[in-house]
Amino acid sequence: MLLASEFVNQCRSGIRIAIMADAQVAMANQRCQEKTPVQILHEYGIKMGSAPVYELIQAQADGDTHQPSFMFSVTIGDITCKGLGSTKKAAKHEAAEAALKLLKRDTQPNDRRDGLSPEAGEYNPVGVLQELAMQRVWCLPEYVVCMETGPDHMKEFTVTCRLEGLEESGTGSSKKLARRAAAERMLGKLQSLSGSPEITWSPPSRVYVESLRQATGEKISLLRRTPLSIPNTDYIQMLLEISLELGFQVTYIDIDELTVNGQYQCLMELSTRPVTVCHGTGMTSSNAHNTAAHNALQYIKMVASKL
Repeated sequence: MLLASEFVNQCRSGIRIAIMADAQVAMANQRCQEKTPVQILHEYGIKMGSAPVYELIQAQADGDTHQPSFMFSVTIGDITCKGLGSTKKAAKHEAAEAALKLLKRDTQPNDRRDGLSPEAGEYNPVGVLQELAMQRVWCLPEYVVCMETGPDHMKEFTVTCRLEGLEESGTGSSKKLARRAAAERMLGKLQSLSGSPEITWSPPSRVYVESLRQATGEKISLLRRTPLSIPNTDYIQMLLEISLELGFQVTYIDIDELTVNGQYQCLMELSTRPVTVCHGTGMTSSNAHNTAAHNALQYIKMVASKL
């Protein structure tokens, strides 16, 4: 009876440990995947080719040091919003959240059937493409200004639109018009791939993290047996080669605030299921990217090496 009792107690203890471990993993995953309004707006700005700019316009209103008040303004593209908070961080989050709400309103088509706005009577391909991506749970379209030509009074811009591995470019006399042209060409490509005006095309299936254990490609096999402690290694390139082999995308998101030690920092996102997010810091932005890539490679190697 004594041995049986000890066995039962050990089983109960093991179950409690497993439950606590699962809870800790779930909480860690939740923390990794939650993003603040500042981070979301920064990611949106990078995709649109216009990073948000913050400015402190008010501090400790009315000189009341017991109830400090800060006000930040944020400018992204043609939009400027303000936010008020008891700390600088809270004020920036309020400003970013206000900008996100305004951007969502401006890019969402009022008539979902054909992309026509009843007020303006104008077709909005950027809004239609944005809405389509959100409905299909795709990554949001990325817009990058890749060329600017002509004199100041007669500029011509070329903007590239990227969506789920597809790429189309458009030109216009302003960045806004070029972005609209690129979005319209992307919608045309999606219709062409679907074989009809109704868009039925779907992107290739995403890579599940658990599937890395069965991966047998050259690059992932090399990663399993390569130490990740060699100085001056280009981990960004190593991660890029593995992502191309396995079929996931890598996105770096710079964080505008420095660390307490004065270092640059960034987030790096892998388009796996679930999404993998890693943090990196360094003396330069490039160093931060390399650190984030190193952290991602360590995680991939750990998962891929599990039996």
